[in-house]
Amino acid sequence: MSRPQPQMTSVGGALRAWFGFALLLTAHFAVRPLVGGRATVDFVVIAILFSAVRLRPGLAALTGFLTGLAVDALAPGSFGASALALTLVAFGASWLKAVFFADHVALTGLFVFAGKWLVDLVMTLLTGVASGASLVVTLVLWSPLSAALTALVAVLLLTVFRPLYRPHTI
Repeated sequence: MSRPQPQMTSVGGALRAWFGFALLLTAHFAVRPLVGGRATVDFVVIAILFSAVRLRPGLAALTGFLTGLAVDALAPGSFGASALALTLVAFGASWLKAVFFADHVALTGLFVFAGKWLVDLVMTLLTGVASGASLVVTLVLWSPLSAALTALVAVLLLTVFRPLYRPHTI
């Protein structure tokens, strides 16, 4: 009985994946500050989720951790919260990739929604920026709105730039 061989990607596919990741990180730091409001698109979560489907769980967790540290460097008051949240989401996304990332756009949108909501939940609870009624409003109103907007943008990016974000395993 032979074992299935792991799927190898071409150098071009790996370069496209890293290019897409870099574009989303650039959008997070360049475009997101220009759009104000409580419900914003989180390009970092999209980048982490789109890259996690290409990576093994350990490497995906490391990518989430390093990206979270980069985000945390800009918010020293809550240093480590983004690293923990993005590590959890990246590991979970990589582990569940066979279930959700079957090239189905609606499932991808639902997966990005859940990932963004989980990041917001962990960030809100770890940073302690909200309490009481404000915590409930943040977790029940603003976080789902932000997650829905992020999922909508992720689905749009996935349909427009399909070759760039097509899931493969590295």
